[in-house]
Amino acid sequence: MAIRGFKDKRLREFFDTGWSAKINPDHRDKISLILDFLNAMGDISDCHGHFEFHRLKGRRKDEYAMSVSKNYRITFKWNGQDVYDVKYEDYH
Repeated sequence: MAIRGFKDKRLREFFDTGWSAKINPDHRDKISLILDFLNAMGDISDCHGHFEFHRLKGRRKDEYAMSVSKNYRITFKWNGQDVYDVKYEDYH
């Protein structure tokens, strides 16, 4: 189980290199923790109780989110084995 794909180029750069000028410096440590967690998790149930994990609703009901800060989230999809379509976004 691992992260298999990103929808956000700046997040992909951060994951690959540990750096992206386009990511808020105040968010980098937490984003790093979340990405490491997602890359190592074995099942979606592992997320419960971590980083304000929740499933999205409505048209995004097949996506999940973890909190980075007030409005910023790491959002992603889960196909039963892997994490994909990972994004860093302000979706409120």
